Amino acid sequence: MIQKHITEQTAIFFSVLKWVVLSSLIGIIIGAVVTFFLTILQYADTSRDLVPFHYYYLLPFALLLTVWLVRTFAPSAEGHGTEKVIDAVHKDHGKIKLSVIPVKLVATVITIFAGGSVGKEGPAAQIGAGVASGISMMLKFSKHDRKKLVICGISAGFAAVFGTPIAGAIFGVEVLIIGVIMYDVLLPSFIAGFAAFTTAQLLGIDYTYFDLHFYQDVALDLPLIAKVVLGGLFFGFIADILVTTLNRSHNFISKIPLHPYYKAFGGGLILVLLALLFGEQYLGLGLETIGEILNPDPKFAQDLPWYAFLVKTLFTSLSLGVGGSGGIITPIFYIGASSGHAFGAFIDPQHVALFGALGFVSVLAGATNAPIASTIMAVELFGLEMAHYAALSAVISFLISGHRSVFPSQILAMRKSEMLDVKVGEEIEKAKVDLEDKEINKIRDIKERIQEKREKLNRRKQRKGK
Repeated sequence: MIQKHITEQTAIFFSVLKWVVLSSLIGIIIGAVVTFFLTILQYADTSRDLVPFHYYYLLPFALLLTVWLVRTFAPSAEGHGTEKVIDAVHKDHGKIKLSVIPVKLVATVITIFAGGSVGKEGPAAQIGAGVASGISMMLKFSKHDRKKLVICGISAGFAAVFGTPIAGAIFGVEVLIIGVIMYDVLLPSFIAGFAAFTTAQLLGIDYTYFDLHFYQDVALDLPLIAKVVLGGLFFGFIADILVTTLNRSHNFISKIPLHPYYKAFGGGLILVLLALLFGEQYLGLGLETIGEILNPDPKFAQDLPWYAFLVKTLFTSLSLGVGGSGGIITPIFYIGASSGHAFGAFIDPQHVALFGALGFVSVLAGATNAPIASTIMAVELFGLEMAHYAALSAVISFLISGHRSVFPSQILAMRKSEMLDVKVGEEIEKAKVDLEDKEINKIRDIKERIQEKREKLNRRKQRKGK
């Protein structure tokens, strides 16, 4: 017995040691690669002033070039990055072609430089996962180990981009299967996230954290809690609108009987016209606008129209739908923060920045089905005082958004209401959702009662036999 116990503990020790070493190394490498990516993005952003006209006039040509690069050199680099990685983890044990890394990097920089409404985290996650996959194949790891290492790559990519190592690690694990956290990957994901974050910091990446000057004056603020609950409901509907718009716009554009190059160029022209109509603040990453929304001084975001989140949804759907390369999380942050600003201005003008922050993480929770990572991100970005409000709002948004996601390849492992009949165990895009049939419920109850009676009879027979 003692020998068996020692054997068990020894095996666990060496397994932990193995993944501490592997995830540390992969985190450091990905942190360096993502730093290179972010540095190029920053340089591209500051180089826009060199263009002798409005930089977004380049959008038609940039989107055309992006589509050509992806179609020619790495078709799997299409889309917003994270979705492709999730698909590779579930269907191919995390096998990702190395050609994705340079193509995704260049295509994303071109798209964002010209003003495409996309994010930087999806490419970072895909680049990180690609690096992890390449190293695991080079070292001839098993399929299981490669899959774990690729998940570490996702976590490291997110942690290095946003400066939130804990949320990044949890997001990489939580985003794969809705309703299940893969605990066997939790430790290596944490270590990879911390290693990538630390490496990026050491190499000069500066992260932005927001001091909302929000402190809870009393132990229990019931009116504010009620408003936060309403906010969670509102953000869940916003997440639903976002996912629906992205899916329908993608399906609509894909059915247009034109060559992808024509779609890309035409989509770029439409985006230029929209920018002239609504303004430049909906182009690119939009980090400056997000920063203004989250500033406790209300004068910084006073010029933001209430419908900003709807316009940003339109810009993002079109940018990705016609072939732009980039992530979806940063636009979600913009949409969440701006919708929270509108909600706060209407329901509680004293806490506009607070609701902007709640929208920031709650729409993320609803659109990606990652409420735990979103709550932790609120604490890492905004402070501990946000924890309980963010948790409440994020979980409500997660439930209200329904059985849909910006990542269609997520596996659905739970249903969000006992009143719904949902088929679990498949990709969320294939999930069939219907109202629970009362007759079926009755039949189930009858079967359960019959089974219980059989078990009781069997127990009685066993007792008599003894």
